[in-house]
Amino acid sequence: MPLAVGVIGARGRMGTATCTAVEDDAELELVARVGRGDPRDGLVEAGARVAVDFTTPTAVLDNVRWCLERGLHVVVGTTGLSDRDLERIEGWTRPGAHAVVAPNFAIGAALMMSFAAQAAPHFERAEVVERHHERKLDAPSGTALRTAALMNDSRGAGWGETAGEERLPGSRGGDAGGVRVHSLRLPGSVAHQEVVLGGPGETLTIRHDSTDRSSFMPGVLLAIKSVEARPGLTVGLAPLLGLPDR
Repeated sequence: MPLAVGVIGARGRMGTATCTAVEDDAELELVARVGRGDPRDGLVEAGARVAVDFTTPTAVLDNVRWCLERGLHVVVGTTGLSDRDLERIEGWTRPGAHAVVAPNFAIGAALMMSFAAQAAPHFERAEVVERHHERKLDAPSGTALRTAALMNDSRGAGWGETAGEERLPGSRGGDAGGVRVHSLRLPGSVAHQEVVLGGPGETLTIRHDSTDRSSFMPGVLLAIKSVEARPGLTVGLAPLLGLPDR
């Protein structure tokens, strides 16, 4: 029997793409679409076992708690969640109601983050440049912050200092534990990120580009099919792909 899935934020760009991907997968059945203003009760009434949330940072926590309290597994692609938010989500999970939260569902992005974490101990400095469409609601992206966190954990020590004066405030980007993060918001973009690491006489650049939202769908489908077997909270695609997460 196909796994019953409901999508919250079903009328948005990612929500629409997710609905199509679920409908095209023989192992899944799309039983509910919840858009802005629609009652969430439709998820339960339709018999959904997994709810996918692609809404906004202001709505996602309430949606996740509502679903978990009613025994639905949750897959969250909405970005802008803090470490404290993740702790709250983990606290709301229970037997039979698990959560997967990923800042980026592209398989290549998960690999990029893993590669960056592996490289971090071997270089003195690192910076992240991320670019998204002009309507993205948060900056830096969840992917950039997750990348910096993984790199910092892997390195286990501080980064080298950069000399010079910041003559234009903000020109050196934001400081994520010693990793400088620069956010670009431009029309024509989907999701793009470069991690640039520097050492004596060399640099290493790790880059990933999503040129279409279809790039996120394999990861979304993987999370939907995996969440039931992963108690509690799973953060990122790395554990689902068998990649080192730290």
